[in-house]
Amino acid sequence: MPSNDVRILLQAAVPTAAVGAVAAVVSAVVAGGKGAIGAVVGTLVVILFMGLGLYILQRTAKSLPHLFQAMGLMLYAAQILLLFIFVAAFKNTTLFNPRAFALTLVAGTLAWIAAQTRAHMKSKILYVEPESSGEKPEKTGHSS
Repeated sequence: MPSNDVRILLQAAVPTAAVGAVAAVVSAVVAGGKGAIGAVVGTLVVILFMGLGLYILQRTAKSLPHLFQAMGLMLYAAQILLLFIFVAAFKNTTLFNPRAFALTLVAGTLAWIAAQTRAHMKSKILYVEPESSGEKPEKTGHSS
């Protein structure tokens, strides 16, 4: 991954992990150890899904730039659908507290989206690739 992509990934993952840590502490206080485990699992699922989605989106932008916007919309819809499937699959689990898991998924997803949006707004991404050759471009227009 280019350094700009890694920077955006870190700027989205760190706040999400912080929200997950807060959710784990709150869940531990409210629901005990199983609540903390549910919050940690929820945080890991969000970071994994969203990080993988960002990686796929960056690869698509480099190889198929004309599909970037459509791919982004489809990817976010698929991620939200997969998160709902995870909530439904672990609805009656006894491994951890499903309510803490679900609430952490929602909070982590919102934190990721907000942090990723902020990272993209603050990054200086070139819209045009600058020429890499050391030669001066040939003048083609009228000069007076």
